[in-house]
Amino acid sequence: MTATDWTEVTSHLDALYAASEGLEAIFTGRKFTLDGHLVGSIGEVVAAYMFGLNLMPASTLGHDAMAPDGRQVEIKLTQGKSVALRHVPQHLIVLHRPKGGPVRVVYNGPGGVVWDACGKPQKNGQQPISLSRLRTLDAAVTIADRLPQFRDAPV
Repeated sequence: MTATDWTEVTSHLDALYAASEGLEAIFTGRKFTLDGHLVGSIGEVVAAYMFGLNLMPASTLGHDAMAPDGRQVEIKLTQGKSVALRHVPQHLIVLHRPKGGPVRVVYNGPGGVVWDACGKPQKNGQQPISLSRLRTLDAAVTIADRLPQFRDAPV
């Protein structure tokens, strides 16, 4: 596998954010947020880089990656104020990347704690939780329950 040029990746991400903002400026009152598979895949490759994870094939049911110690990991990335879960993950990593900003880890710990703190299921079956609540939960995670972070966020 060739080395990833994270400077090029950052350039592409910045272009996506600029396109989103440009479309919102043209179509006042309409949102063009980056979400869905695009943001999910970005989060997965960034978390894999940061935490040394082995990614599962795209759209694997239940989890996105395996940690070196064998833990199954669900990965979420958002530019917003919350994320949503469909199931109880064994381990959860939640990342946040504001427009133009670097990726930051919001939560790195056991998934059951987060699942128990999630809101009621939405019509699509997902259970939301705010980033502020995740930060509070993260503060209580012990070092032993965290996945070690080997590298800083590359974007």
